[in-house]
Amino acid sequence: MAFETPFQAVGGREVIRYEDSRVSMGCVYTIVVYADDMAPPRLGVKAAFDEIDRIDRLMSHYKPDSELSRVNREAAKSPMEVEPELFDFIVECLRYSHESDGAFDITVGPLMKAWGFFRGEGRLPSEAELVEARSRVGYQHVKLNRKEKTIFLDKVGVELDLGGIAKGYAVDRAIEVLKKHGISAALVSAGGSTISTLGAPPGKAAWEVEIQDPLDQRKIATSVPLKNQTLSVSGGYGAFFELAGARYSHIMDPRTGRPVQGVLSVAVITNDGMSGDALDNVFYVLGMEKSQQRLRGWPGVTVFFFLPDAGKRWRLVQLPSGRATSVYRRSPSERPADQPRHKSPSSRS
Repeated sequence: MAFETPFQAVGGREVIRYEDSRVSMGCVYTIVVYADDMAPPRLGVKAAFDEIDRIDRLMSHYKPDSELSRVNREAAKSPMEVEPELFDFIVECLRYSHESDGAFDITVGPLMKAWGFFRGEGRLPSEAELVEARSRVGYQHVKLNRKEKTIFLDKVGVELDLGGIAKGYAVDRAIEVLKKHGISAALVSAGGSTISTLGAPPGKAAWEVEIQDPLDQRKIATSVPLKNQTLSVSGGYGAFFELAGARYSHIMDPRTGRPVQGVLSVAVITNDGMSGDALDNVFYVLGMEKSQQRLRGWPGVTVFFFLPDAGKRWRLVQLPSGRATSVYRRSPSERPADQPRHKSPSSRS
């Protein structure tokens, strides 16, 4: 349902705040824009949602008729030519895999199924199951021919799952569509786990985006200002199970075949959604110490680690500073009445 709200900007100029949502790619996308004339924003927002749906039709591994599903069915038989957009996207995915030594891997699907997180609530697999699943995981199984734009999966059972990065690409594409429609102040949220911004609300220096408490979704852990930036959050709050006192989240280390331990959630601020979606997984899997070493390879990226702390439930460490930061909290009553609230949860839908 769309919402239109008059907004008094600085200098007395009246603009309209327009907000709408649509379900796509397995989550609720929300777009907020500010503009003088309502016709272009409505058209722009609709076009942005249509672009997100197009990406879903191209990259979904749930839709049997998507280009990606066709790759998963046929590319282990022989090299398969794919649309240039999907090919270039997978090239970028493999670049993140290579640069992170496999901490990010779009072939992780068999592990998600073995641990019961693919359309399930989680289970403890046997060692035999893990060995079998790991034999079908590894970005090295994906062979690309750049000249022919073909993809070959060199082992039967290898599948590509773009769920950990396609939403970031979708918000990037949505932002570009909004720009083409003359919109200069917008926020695009993919289920709250990836939030991309364009400009800032009237009279404000930036969009204020809140990050949820990694252990209690009813609470806010901290708030960050964003302008022409993206916040991506990866965490185990939304999908995990506990067994014999141990907690197993859905964030997998593709190299070990097991859920990552010792991290509650990771939030990253980047200049685009695709890199944010990749890097929040990379840093979550690598952990704080190794991420601090690797961060030099991704300049301009800010990382927030939410780590377990027996005394304080959790502690927040910001990189690249590497110093524990004070947690910024503000109650709703302290927030200006005209300041919109945008929340990013600690879990990925």
